[in-house]
Amino acid sequence: MKNIISSIPGYKIYEYLLVLNPHEELRNKIMHVKQQFFDSYKASTALYGKPHITLVNFVQYEMLEERIVQHLKTVAMSYHPIKIELKDYGSFPSHTIYINITSKLPIQDLVKQIRTESQRIMKLNDDNKPHFILEPHLTIARKLQHEQYEKAWPEYSNKHFTGRFIADAMLLLKRRVGEMKYQIVQRFEFQNLLITTTKQGELFTLVP
Repeated sequence: MKNIISSIPGYKIYEYLLVLNPHEELRNKIMHVKQQFFDSYKASTALYGKPHITLVNFVQYEMLEERIVQHLKTVAMSYHPIKIELKDYGSFPSHTIYINITSKLPIQDLVKQIRTESQRIMKLNDDNKPHFILEPHLTIARKLQHEQYEKAWPEYSNKHFTGRFIADAMLLLKRRVGEMKYQIVQRFEFQNLLITTTKQGELFTLVP
């Protein structure tokens, strides 16, 4: 995130995260994996945050938040719930180990739809553009030191994990730049509705 401090004085800038959340039982199962990873390799990032699948992250002025929410609401109303299958582990050498998502296509389609609908309004400036995640994954630990990764990956490349859940909504989170903890902005339920708009671009009819 570059040139944020030099942006418009007096306006609050937030980091935003749009995610899919597993159900509680699966979250607890994944948190157990993350705790085990921390216990074995002392990687503190394994304990940061609750398990989630990131769709997009971006920084933006808080004053644009309501417009962003309206864009995301429109996307969610027309999108269908997603069946998500998790299986075993993958990595981004040499810094991240994650749980594989085998049902990637509907998540990728959702991310592309969000990008088409909201890319411009999510862009703060030329140095701070939204990051759309087109390789969906569920992180166990990131920002690993080289030694941590080299020790952990041979083990996790042979470990097994299975899980599945229905994502029936996406969740928008935010935090002040430099802070650790996110707060919930809004939950957007997938309603699988056909949206018709007027010539002025207003929502007109919703057909199941």
